[in-house]
Amino acid sequence: MLEVNDAVLHYGAAEALRGVSLRADAGKITCVLGRNGVGKTSLMRSIVGQHRLTSGTVAFEGKALDRSAAYDRARSGISFVPQGREIFPLLTVQENLETGFAPLKRGERTVPEHVFELFPVLKQMLARRGGDLSGGQQQQLAIGRALVMRPKLLVLDEPTEGIQPSIIKDIGRAIRYLRDTAGIAVLLVEQYLDFCRELADVVYIMDRGRIVHTGAAGDLDTPEIRKLLTV
Repeated sequence: MLEVNDAVLHYGAAEALRGVSLRADAGKITCVLGRNGVGKTSLMRSIVGQHRLTSGTVAFEGKALDRSAAYDRARSGISFVPQGREIFPLLTVQENLETGFAPLKRGERTVPEHVFELFPVLKQMLARRGGDLSGGQQQQLAIGRALVMRPKLLVLDEPTEGIQPSIIKDIGRAIRYLRDTAGIAVLLVEQYLDFCRELADVVYIMDRGRIVHTGAAGDLDTPEIRKLLTV
């Protein structure tokens, strides 16, 4: 579904990504782990088109995306849930969800019922402003907005950050449902090790802008891997 090959990204003279390669397959959850500042968010923003790579390639369904704008990648089926959620605080929950209509054809511009099945609280709060929701509810709204776009690839950047445990469980169930029922490819950036261990089919670990480990979620309990993730 998604292939990144030898991705290099600079911010001025600083090198954020140093030859990163990974893939995310349909019907699987691919998790990217690493300490703060190792390049995880830079990688995700490069995949969705918010940062242009210095060199290397990003391909989706066999098509090169290197020159595609972010909105073209959204139209091709890539949805992004950014770190910090970035909902519209002055818009209602309904209006926030409807911002996901942008890449869709006119006949597809409805909110899929499974959004409300996964996150029932959103249906109860359709008329409330996004900024009035709790942090966990805003995260559910951000994921719901991404699902409105009918993604083939869902990219999530630290969806559990600052979220209460009960909602983390709801988010985990939703991600598992999307993999098992909808066959979506899920690319997940996390620092919460247990969340990743429970969900991931494939794990990549980053350090200093590079991929330093690739393997199954079961590998995360080894001393070598824990050393890579310890602050």
